[in-house]
Amino acid sequence: MKRIFLLTLTICMGIFILLNIYYLGNKEEAKINNTDAIKTSSTPEIKAMTLVAAGDCLMHNTQIWSGLQPDGSYCFERFFVDVKEYINDGDYSLINLETPLAGPNSGYTGYPLFNSPDAIADTLEKAGFDLIVTANNHAMDRGYTGTVRTLEVLHNAGLDTVGTYKSDEESRTFLIRDINGIKTGFIAYSYGTNGLPVPQEHPYLFNFLEKDKVLADIAALRPEVDVLVLILHWGVEYTPKPTTEQTETAYEFFEAGADVILGSHPHVIQDMEIIRIKDKDRFVVYSMGNFISHQIGQKRNSGVLLKIKFVQEVLNGDTVLDSISYIPTYSHHYYENGKMHFRVVPVKDTIQKIENGEEPYLVYEDIPVLQSVLDHTSNQLGEPFTGSNQTTL
Repeated sequence: MKRIFLLTLTICMGIFILLNIYYLGNKEEAKINNTDAIKTSSTPEIKAMTLVAAGDCLMHNTQIWSGLQPDGSYCFERFFVDVKEYINDGDYSLINLETPLAGPNSGYTGYPLFNSPDAIADTLEKAGFDLIVTANNHAMDRGYTGTVRTLEVLHNAGLDTVGTYKSDEESRTFLIRDINGIKTGFIAYSYGTNGLPVPQEHPYLFNFLEKDKVLADIAALRPEVDVLVLILHWGVEYTPKPTTEQTETAYEFFEAGADVILGSHPHVIQDMEIIRIKDKDRFVVYSMGNFISHQIGQKRNSGVLLKIKFVQEVLNGDTVLDSISYIPTYSHHYYENGKMHFRVVPVKDTIQKIENGEEPYLVYEDIPVLQSVLDHTSNQLGEPFTGSNQTTL
């Protein structure tokens, strides 16, 4: 009898212990779930979008000749190999193409009337660029047909374009892209066409930088997008600073609703600036310099890859400028087997490769030039920017 009593007592105690373990486990799980729920409700969901922007892609005679193959075709695959990873750091990347693609019958030439082989379009796409800006002073170098053919070649390569248009309907349709859930609009304009006329019967072909038109387009586009990017071909060539008129105009465009202004044309790097308007940070870079070219001088072969990040809180839809950073670049020409080639190199990485003995074309004696490019670029652009509204993802 005593043995039965002890057995029953042991069983009851075991059941009691198991019930306590189950109860405490459920209680702890409920506590964890409740904590997660509180954390989720108190931490807003964030979207992020990064743009990468480069300046002018020029195509001088020497650059064109560098791509000529034995069979008569063209290949420019070396141009952007060293910076491809940085181009692809952007969710959406853009560059200004300062040459028509008018076809071989028009002859391939550099300055002053450019025309380049179609192969450059595939090169840009394979490098990671998404958008080609065509509003610049060389867009009309091969006339109306050359301008239209350029658009066709770029579109066939899978690239977006902005600034020139094949039809009136296209010119009235804004380029808007959903980038990671953030609606981003792009508009582009140029101060002129080097005096080459836009046909009267095709007034939609080219976006001239006329203040009233830009303001009207900003007003129409602003309600449709979270971020508005304005691309301007403007300024004075080879000067290190924007004009007073440019800085005043930039402020007007920001007041009207632009978030970013990306400048090109001077062929050297000019200032970048954060301007706070209506409690939001706006960004302007007056000139991004030459991304690739064969102009003379260190400053005219210096450029940047700008990295511009926006974040958006999903609940309130507020989109803010989060950060600005940049990679200084250098357009480097070199010889291999007696032939001149071109490439864009990231300056800091290239200095490090030289020091490590990993750079195939530049040597230790070239470091002072690269360091000068790096110093000049940093002096022009200043420190990277971290916005006052920065959100950690």
